[in-house]
Amino acid sequence: MKSLAAGHQVSARDQLLRAAYYYRVSLLAMLPDNPRLKERAQKSRSLMIKAGALFDPPIEYFKIPFEGTFLPGFFRKAKSGMQPTKTLIMIGGGETFAEDLVFYIAPQTFDRGYNFMTVDLPGQGLMPYEGKTFRPAMNVPMKAVIDYALSRRDVDPEKLAAYGYSGGGGFVPQAAMHDKRIKAIAMSSAVVDAYPLFSTMPVVLATQKEINAWTTFHGNIVKAICWRWGVPMNKPSALAEANKGYTFDPAKISIPALLIVGEGEYKSEEVKRQQKLCMDNFTNPKKKMVVTPANEGATNHCVMENRSLMSQVLFDWLDEVFGGL
Repeated sequence: MKSLAAGHQVSARDQLLRAAYYYRVSLLAMLPDNPRLKERAQKSRSLMIKAGALFDPPIEYFKIPFEGTFLPGFFRKAKSGMQPTKTLIMIGGGETFAEDLVFYIAPQTFDRGYNFMTVDLPGQGLMPYEGKTFRPAMNVPMKAVIDYALSRRDVDPEKLAAYGYSGGGGFVPQAAMHDKRIKAIAMSSAVVDAYPLFSTMPVVLATQKEINAWTTFHGNIVKAICWRWGVPMNKPSALAEANKGYTFDPAKISIPALLIVGEGEYKSEEVKRQQKLCMDNFTNPKKKMVVTPANEGATNHCVMENRSLMSQVLFDWLDEVFGGL
């Protein structure tokens, strides 16, 4: 705040963002019964809100009314004014907070001339404290998200895209299957059916002996994931059953669709099978799959290590799709 008081707005903004990130990272292995989890998450959010106010245009914080509570999120215009503009909605997965998506792709979105929007869905952020865990019909909260986006005059309804990574690779196409207002989707990678993916995960198949050998860090992360899916924290094997019904039908996706898969993740036969299901059955000719290479540091889940390459693939494709509209 000393930088801000001295008129150093960019320095103040960058320091606030850094502090928001530090608080967020401190939550990784913290369990929900630890009061510091909520306190630090709220601190991270307040710092992000303060930093957002120092951008031009600002990163706005919003709340979408939903089932007696609200879905919190962030929005940044591509440019000042109310001109309808192409917009990207970024959706995370099983462990994400909305702040994560700001760090993941907001700068690249802005640089490419798109409005940026992200949100905590049930199961994400602090939503489980509100009794809102993940659910098979994630298209229901996604409808509220699309309602909000299209209530804004600065969002072009004909150029509204959604990109989901990890679990979001299932939530986004499921939403598009039900909601034709979404005009293009991207996934990293596609989760056609979460049940077989979870059924093959080592944490789900682990014996009690293996669980006992986990580090506290590893064990706590697994417990936190269980909490978000609404299953007993000491029973990770229940995660598979909890993911029955998290599906979408690629044949019912009629809009342009992009799959981005890290080379390392693509080595999974189940991941590969589900991407093939998509490419074989998506009905729009503007469908594409890109496997990002290990030798460019773009190999793992969500392509976290090379977000520059990820965003190049995503936005070049979106520009081609929306350029024809």
